[in-house]
Amino acid sequence: MPGQPPHHVEGGFRNTNPAFERPSGAARFAFIWKRAWAKARTIEVPREANDGAALRANGSEPTVTWIGHATVLLQLDGVNLLTDPHWGPRASPVSFAGPKRLQAPGLAFEDLPPIHVVLLSHDHFDHLDLGTVKRLAAERDPVFVVPLGLKRWLEGEGITRVVELDWWQEFEYRGLRIVCTPAQHFSQRSPWDSNTRLWASWVVAGAARRVFFSGDTGYFDGFREIGERLGPFDLVAVQIGAYMPPAIMRFVHLTPEQAVAAFQDLRGRTLLGIHWGTFDLADEPLDEPPARMLAEAARRAVRLERAWILKLGETRRW
Repeated sequence: MPGQPPHHVEGGFRNTNPAFERPSGAARFAFIWKRAWAKARTIEVPREANDGAALRANGSEPTVTWIGHATVLLQLDGVNLLTDPHWGPRASPVSFAGPKRLQAPGLAFEDLPPIHVVLLSHDHFDHLDLGTVKRLAAERDPVFVVPLGLKRWLEGEGITRVVELDWWQEFEYRGLRIVCTPAQHFSQRSPWDSNTRLWASWVVAGAARRVFFSGDTGYFDGFREIGERLGPFDLVAVQIGAYMPPAIMRFVHLTPEQAVAAFQDLRGRTLLGIHWGTFDLADEPLDEPPARMLAEAARRAVRLERAWILKLGETRRW
């Protein structure tokens, strides 16, 4: 569109990678049909008891807590942030079908500290759970920081404390610099709204530390640009699951190996693998992503103490 950034198109948004392809409708239907009839799988993900007391008492230490899937609690410079919060029982538009939650959240909703900011990466049901965001708005009153198009959607659900950003735009909150950064993905919550809302990754920069959150994304040149413009990062929280089969996933999700490559492109210091073990969304073995990520980190000479797979509920200082 004349005068608009290249990722803007009439009625919505697009990925700018010339090689990007969405799978055909037939391929998507075959994938969905196969998974609809597949035997339900389970996985035991290690868990660390967390009643939230230390998180509620913490006023200054930088911490990260994995709650499950892409939901991470970040504490930085006295501000508490949640990424893609999901406490729901399914990643689905309906209560009776769709991917079930395989693990209870690592932290009970009631045990959360005050939540100041919620970062939403995109509108897919495993990242944007309506029940969770409405409860957060009602009980915690955070600022929701979202990509273009999601403000209107949230306002339609009665959530009005929303800041909406395009790629490379930023927002300051209590001394934190929050930057909306590119991702390679897509958006859709119904058959009629494909790519009408933007998708994004996020950077949060404090006085002395910076964190990158990937949301959902395929591997693309944007990681290097983000690293050059906003890095280096003390913590890189990146998606490592939901990558099989490649015919469906290769442009929109990272493999564990690509996650490590992205971490290095971003100039990260500590890698945190997320988006695995909580919902059964793809065909790889449910316990495979962490092992592959750690093996690739070792192959690329990332020090073991800088490649993190957290237990559910585990908190670490970063």
